[in-house]
Amino acid sequence: MNERPLTDAQEAQAQLLYQRFKNAFDDEALRLARLLASKEDAHLLGDTEFQVRDRVHHLGAQALHIALDERKKGATKGRVRVAPAATKPPAASVSGKKRS
Repeated sequence: MNERPLTDAQEAQAQLLYQRFKNAFDDEALRLARLLASKEDAHLLGDTEFQVRDRVHHLGAQALHIALDERKKGATKGRVRVAPAATKPPAASVSGKKRS
């Protein structure tokens, strides 16, 4: 995965998100460690593998939730783009026949 260099503002946001992620990630790492420690070698794959995947997907969902919350708090920092004006009216007619 290629990582693009971040602007200073993006790096500041990444550091803020990282700090918010740390607790959730640490808690989940402990849960995963306990799950894996509780399994015999013969039971690490199969059902346990799916339990681990479910937990990791849950962690990803938490990360997205945190990132969205942070963006709602600070709103967007980028420039607002204005939609271009329509150059001609749409082809469809508003007063066309109604279907029954």
